[in-house]
Amino acid sequence: MRKGSRVLAAIEQHAANTPEKMALEDGADTGLNYARLAVEIKRVAGIFSGFLPATSSSSIGIFMDNTPAWAVADLAMLQAEIPCVPVPLFFSSAQVAHLISSAGIGLLLTDQPERVKPLLAGIDAEAVSEAEISIAGRTVCLFHLQKKADNKDIPAGIAKITFTSGTTGDPKGVCLTQTAMETVAESLREACGAEATERHVCALPLATLLENIGGIYAPLLAGGTCVLPGLAAVGMRGASGLDPKRFLEALIDFRASTCILIPQMLLALCAAVQQSGARPENLRYLAVGGAPVSLTQLEQAEALGLPVFEGYGLSEAGSVVAVNAPNAVRAGTVGKPLAHVQLDFGEDGEILVAGALFSGYLGQHQQQAVAESEFYPTGDIGHLDADGFLHITGRKKHIFITAFGRNVSPEWVERELTIQPGIAQAVVFGEARPFNVAVLCGRDSADELIMEQCVAAANRDLPDYARVTKWIKADAPFSVQNGLFTGTNRPRRDAIMKVYGDRIRTIYGD
Repeated sequence: MRKGSRVLAAIEQHAANTPEKMALEDGADTGLNYARLAVEIKRVAGIFSGFLPATSSSSIGIFMDNTPAWAVADLAMLQAEIPCVPVPLFFSSAQVAHLISSAGIGLLLTDQPERVKPLLAGIDAEAVSEAEISIAGRTVCLFHLQKKADNKDIPAGIAKITFTSGTTGDPKGVCLTQTAMETVAESLREACGAEATERHVCALPLATLLENIGGIYAPLLAGGTCVLPGLAAVGMRGASGLDPKRFLEALIDFRASTCILIPQMLLALCAAVQQSGARPENLRYLAVGGAPVSLTQLEQAEALGLPVFEGYGLSEAGSVVAVNAPNAVRAGTVGKPLAHVQLDFGEDGEILVAGALFSGYLGQHQQQAVAESEFYPTGDIGHLDADGFLHITGRKKHIFITAFGRNVSPEWVERELTIQPGIAQAVVFGEARPFNVAVLCGRDSADELIMEQCVAAANRDLPDYARVTKWIKADAPFSVQNGLFTGTNRPRRDAIMKVYGDRIRTIYGD
């Protein structure tokens, strides 16, 4: 067992004290109790070690749906001290190929071999062997890959490399130690008040670090149950599609106590609750992160009886920096910093964070762990109020200055636009311009008249310098597939400007 692993030690303790308590479920009343989980972790760790000894510089990739097998595989790598590389299912083929070729993956574990085989062929990654193994009662395929000479060696002590899609270029591999991840998980457990009686339903892909740490590690530390029915079972379709009705039904059917959402999922859930009149009665804590949430949206959720708590974080800080909690909540903020976190602020208001930081990016010139006393520049602008709640006001690199000298955070304006019922996506531009222009994607069957009314409604809640004067209806929704959105629902602003730049410049009379 990896020395000092809090999660593995907690599982052993729960296996001894409450062996019959369910640890992992697949949503069909089958899964692993804590006693069986402890045994299964060791068994699978032995299989992995047989292929890749701990002395190897290779890693194991997981390209799988959200099932108990994913969780067991991840925990088994902790046990075997082999670095884990989650492969996001929402990545494009080019992004997956970049990840596999750069991360030193020696084994690739998948429940979707038909997708993986052409990817391997496309990057000339030779599979030395292919085998089927059973993990948590699920048959999965294990590809043993020939390590390429140009693979980046993984630094010693790294337990996981999580790839962020970012806003430009190839995905970046964020290197994390087991200590950093488990420090965040324990602080998160304490802040959210997780208990052994609770059931966490995983609705985000487990390759998303936030769900990995908040949806598996934190509940297992508390002795709770992780429900992993697969993404389709909770209504997720592809990279960014969601069936609101199915999502609501899943939270009810699986008796969810807690769940992690992104803002678009919260908006869909609110609409489903409002339309059906049904509400997940067991819900205690809905965490929302990944992107800023409109205050109006939070108020709508509260009016519907949904216990929503906004948080904030980034992969480089182990996924969570601050979060609202049941005993410390303030709407319009992202909550108080977690117990292990230290914050500072630059002269321009940039948030600087220390505590449980990453150990650098894969392949960077120097792979030295960031000292706990060093502060990492997040790129986000914000401040702490008198009561210690953190306010996020925008991205440092996104803030633009209008022709009248006003600073505008586009995320702020975009939040107000997308809370409107007829607008699904919005990106705002206005650098050095006399007024702001937005590129908008309509929601469902909203026509241009409805969208115009929605823009007017949003403008009523904005000061004049932040209002959207003109707008363009997007040709198609922004997505990972067309290169205009990241996998975590953030717009690729430069790419969107390339597509719509001529039309935007025409509006300004250029």
